[in-house]
Amino acid sequence: MYFLTDELVFPPVHESSPEGLLAVGGDLSVERIVLAYENGIFPWFEDGDPILWWSPVERMVLFPEEFKVSHSMRNVINKGVFKVTFNTVFREVMLNCQTVKREGQYGTWISDEMIETYCKLHELGKAVSVEVWQDNVLVGGLYGVDMNPIFCGESMFSKVSNASKMAFIALVNHLKTNNYKLLDCQIYNDHLDSLGCREIPREDFLRMLKG
Repeated sequence: MYFLTDELVFPPVHESSPEGLLAVGGDLSVERIVLAYENGIFPWFEDGDPILWWSPVERMVLFPEEFKVSHSMRNVINKGVFKVTFNTVFREVMLNCQTVKREGQYGTWISDEMIETYCKLHELGKAVSVEVWQDNVLVGGLYGVDMNPIFCGESMFSKVSNASKMAFIALVNHLKTNNYKLLDCQIYNDHLDSLGCREIPREDFLRMLKG
């Protein structure tokens, strides 16, 4: 396992463990975060634990052109119960992702320091939020890092049924319109699988990232 120092460098991703763990330590500076994403690496750790850096052998992704909106979500969209915006309350979206409980989740991996770093990335135009509103109340959303032509999704939240799905649909439509190659969802879970995401080899992901 590679232990990071103050030097702004990461080991080659092929040196990761079979689970995808590449390195421990370092910091959450804007410069290190950008370097990580440029090389297909992302931070993921429990608040209070050492910083862990990952590059999974299999990457969970969505090809925007493969995304299909379900019949039930088409009905939700047609009813017009939600309003969607981009980049209006980035910090609030992150705070909700940090605090809104999800089934099967214990604790949070979004630390206060991480929120400050990603808000700086947002100010630089590198991090993006999608907000979903119902009756002028923020009820869902997501955020991620824009590595055009790849968008790296980070986290989403939902306070009412279908709100996070609405944010996801809005993001994918944005990616299609702007000719993005890929939505990076990092690691497999059943919810992402149900949305049409699939795993591809790390080498394929990095090839598209380097473009």
